[in-house]
Amino acid sequence: MTASQSAKPAAELDKPKRAFRPLPVPQVDVRGFWGDRVDAVATRTAGILYDRCVEARMLEQIDPDRPSPGVVIPFHSPSPDEAATAGNEFTGSTVTTQMFWDSDWGKTIETAAYSLYRRRNDALEKKIDAVIDMYGRLQQPDGYLSSWYQRIQPGLRWTNLRDCHELYCAGHLIEGAVAYYQATGKRKLLDIMCCYADHIAETFGPEPGKKKGYCGHEEIELALVKLARVTGEQKYMDLAKYFIDQRGQQPHYFDEEARARGADPKAYHFKTYEYSQSHQPVREQDKVVGHAVRAMYLYSGMADIATEYGDDTLRVALDRLWEDLTTKNLYITGGLGPSSHNEGFTSDYDLPNETAYAETCASVGLVFWASRMLGMGPNARYADMMERALYNGSISGLSLDGSLFFYENPLESRGKHNRWKWHRCPCCPPNIGRMVASIGSYFYGLSDDALAVHLYGNSTARFDIAGTQIELRQTSNYPWDGAVSITIEPEAPTTFTLHLRLPAWCRKAALKVNGEAVDLDAVTSDGYAAIRREWRKDDQVELALEMAIDRLYANPQVRQDIGRVALARGPLIYCVEETDNAGQLHRIALPRTAIIEAREEPNLLGGVVTLSALARKEVVESWDDGLYRTEPPAVEEAKVTAVPYFAWDNRDPGEMLVWLRDS
Repeated sequence: MTASQSAKPAAELDKPKRAFRPLPVPQVDVRGFWGDRVDAVATRTAGILYDRCVEARMLEQIDPDRPSPGVVIPFHSPSPDEAATAGNEFTGSTVTTQMFWDSDWGKTIETAAYSLYRRRNDALEKKIDAVIDMYGRLQQPDGYLSSWYQRIQPGLRWTNLRDCHELYCAGHLIEGAVAYYQATGKRKLLDIMCCYADHIAETFGPEPGKKKGYCGHEEIELALVKLARVTGEQKYMDLAKYFIDQRGQQPHYFDEEARARGADPKAYHFKTYEYSQSHQPVREQDKVVGHAVRAMYLYSGMADIATEYGDDTLRVALDRLWEDLTTKNLYITGGLGPSSHNEGFTSDYDLPNETAYAETCASVGLVFWASRMLGMGPNARYADMMERALYNGSISGLSLDGSLFFYENPLESRGKHNRWKWHRCPCCPPNIGRMVASIGSYFYGLSDDALAVHLYGNSTARFDIAGTQIELRQTSNYPWDGAVSITIEPEAPTTFTLHLRLPAWCRKAALKVNGEAVDLDAVTSDGYAAIRREWRKDDQVELALEMAIDRLYANPQVRQDIGRVALARGPLIYCVEETDNAGQLHRIALPRTAIIEAREEPNLLGGVVTLSALARKEVVESWDDGLYRTEPPAVEEAKVTAVPYFAWDNRDPGEMLVWLRDS
């Protein structure tokens, strides 16, 4: 049965009444800060992703009309040296194929879809349609679809879920299909992926005769939730729940499948199922462990299922994991995963700055997780972290013009860490591309009788409550300014609750409705002001958020940041760059008495607010030829200028530092 035959309105899918779902991308228009970034993705990044996939010869793996590619490269996590040198290299005349290329196509399709919604591009749409046609021709009669197991290792499907990304790739293709349908109205890829999802549902599950497996790299869970919501098919939601519930159960599926293919279950590169968060059933887990991106995707899927099924047992586990991440294992930028060895977590409070891995995909994954936690109701605990990761640790992975990328996002650099054109493991470019292109869906959450505003900035949202069409318009120069004006335009007077986030970084806020002040203490819960009333055409909401400059200090157990201070203003974390501060940034110390000034710089880095202060800098010239001596170096005053972290390495290459010495 095709998607067009089986599709139902999403409203028919069972949903707890208090659940909040994100608005689809086509229902939110963004302008201002995020509008500029979406435009960069639509005009440059989306086309670049397609072109570089082609240049890497990924089309040859999915095109059934071409001979099968030849050279197989076993996947392993790239070392820092590999990541630094792989940026501009392609495979040349020999195809070096990867098992996860279907996922790169899925994310590229998703980025293109939302970009096409933003800005018409007939040439790009034609190219994506051709890729979709290839997948349609590649799909087997039973619905199975994997270019790796059909073209590179035929006959081995579903034999190594632990290592080989089979369901992970399916998930990204499903998400691409949902996006392409929502943005263009075209159903072909949605039909293809519904057939594949049906095949997966017939293969996996608790019923007798089905495999009891799940993917080593989580992702399929998020995708099936999206597919269920867009088609109205409960079976896809139930399959997502099965994958969540089955993970880590005994006997361990990865052990069983290894024995079935004649392998020793212990002969495993990472030696522990913590790497894939399958060491325990998910409801028993209480520490973030293993590969950071996999962890974020798992927790995102758990949050979706907790929302859709009203499952408090998952919510309890998620809150434990959230607490562990945010109090012991998270960079101040919203980056996570300090180690390049496992691309993930090590030990509590281990947060090195210069060697931080902090993969772009991991911070994007944190945005996914936080946004899905908001499905269970407005809570600034999650929305504040979503904002921190959005504005800092994730978009740092994309250059301002949308053409270059970071895989790792360190908090300190001696000048050798620079953006690259591409990567042999190109998961991050389309991941940050699809997130930015779909940013409107993170702004708002809709329930049966309420709308939550999670993010602020110039935007227009269109939604329906109790059968009434409503338009909400935000006007703001956020994140540079904390003044937010909201106009509400219902087709007819409608009663609903408007939830407005009061960010934790804001020390003082004021709220007015139609010019009348609202007592925030009386209406605020979990960091959101809740205004319930009958809304009428041209109702006005004015929110003023004080945007002070903050000095931030790390827990003393973070040994790398003892005696150091970071700067923030509003949702933005700042850094100093060599191009503004004459290099050797480690010699700068910021006095606690220094006055820090904010200045609008409309012609710098696309228009930013900089922070500046008089600091102290140790003078090299005062030192003689010896390496050590009994007298300290001379100190001079030096002006220090800081820029938003997300914008670093967009000018001349040079040193960068987030954590300054505190004096």
